[in-house]
Amino acid sequence: MNYQQSLEFVNQLTKFGINLGLDRIKELMHRIGSPHEKLRFIHIGGTNGKGSVSVMVANILKEAGYRVGLFTSPHLYSYCERISINGNPISKERFAELLTWFKPILKSMEAEDFEHPTEFEVLTAVALKFFADEKVDLAVLEVGLGGAIDSTNVINSSLVSVITNVGMDHLQYLGDNITAVANIKAGIIKENGFVVTAARHPDALSVISRKCKDKEATLYCVGRDITFKEREASLNGGIFDLQGLLGFYKGLKITLLGRHQLENAAVAVTVIETLKRHYSIKITEYDLRRGLEKAFWPARLEIMNKDPMVVIDGAHNIDGAISLRKNLEEIFSYRHLILVFGMLADKEREKVVDELAPLATVAIVTKPNNPRSGQWQSVAELVRKHVSSVEVIESISEAVKRALAIASPCDLICVTGSLYMVAEARQLLKNII
Repeated sequence: MNYQQSLEFVNQLTKFGINLGLDRIKELMHRIGSPHEKLRFIHIGGTNGKGSVSVMVANILKEAGYRVGLFTSPHLYSYCERISINGNPISKERFAELLTWFKPILKSMEAEDFEHPTEFEVLTAVALKFFADEKVDLAVLEVGLGGAIDSTNVINSSLVSVITNVGMDHLQYLGDNITAVANIKAGIIKENGFVVTAARHPDALSVISRKCKDKEATLYCVGRDITFKEREASLNGGIFDLQGLLGFYKGLKITLLGRHQLENAAVAVTVIETLKRHYSIKITEYDLRRGLEKAFWPARLEIMNKDPMVVIDGAHNIDGAISLRKNLEEIFSYRHLILVFGMLADKEREKVVDELAPLATVAIVTKPNNPRSGQWQSVAELVRKHVSSVEVIESISEAVKRALAIASPCDLICVTGSLYMVAEARQLLKNII
């Protein structure tokens, strides 16, 4: 298969939907020679922030001279973005080559009455095979959905397991209360392992602590064992001090925007300190500082323009919306907020709208380019409870252009909701601004 054919093949795998469990991925990994058994992992899960933490950790390790594989999801524009080494995505040619190699193996599973692996399971296997082939020193794996029943949990061990936080998302798969969700997310904790979390909800933290005790794993809690203090949070990024496991760090800097990123950075530092303390992995303070400051994660409170100010953020659940609202109120200054909003049907639309819409003077509701967009127009009725001026524009590009047309220099345009929608808006903005 060439690259285009490999994309078509992967897209066809979406027909298998989200089908959680480890049986298929275990069988697939066995058939390809268990490449994951040759790798050392940092496994990062949680409701929000896991992508940011993954990028920060990978970037610090890269600065320290290691060859680091990074697997994240979803992507903005290309499947190749999900699989990278030292910040360089897998090439289109290598991606196609690996999918071509996998195709008969997948067919043989079906022929032998195994369930066909899902899209995410195949991509996980491709990433692990690629990292093993390329002999990376360390691999950072971002959990896709949940933890215990996510395909990344096919790995038998990890140097560090991370649960950034626990919130209410993907309820149809993970459970309808914080304890149930935390129990699934804590499934990545390994026997005698090391665990880092910034979870604060008492019920979630109780579940994580109990799981660590059962597994005889060591738990480090950001906010309890590791403390940090904000010194600055602005449109230039953030500066904070941190009392860590191995010492005090003054004036750590990040360029990622938002107060929530300070906590994510504290989690990343704790992961790095855990690697240094328990595995003697060599990382200097200079490496740590450089890695944090250079870390970039697109479409997460990313400023696309300054006149008028345009910011995009993939706040796709209630915790993300709360964080976005706080940052809009505390970091940005503006006369009017123009909200461009589109959200998938399987998310808590009403709660997210209730959090963000009251800040807006004008709201433009648009359709995420995804089969899960459902009755996307119904979001407008939720928004009208808070905003008198609401427009409904199906095309994402037209919605963004409309916002730009009505914005004054002192206004702020915020494009948020589904990451699929935000990605399309980002590409348009890069082309026209």
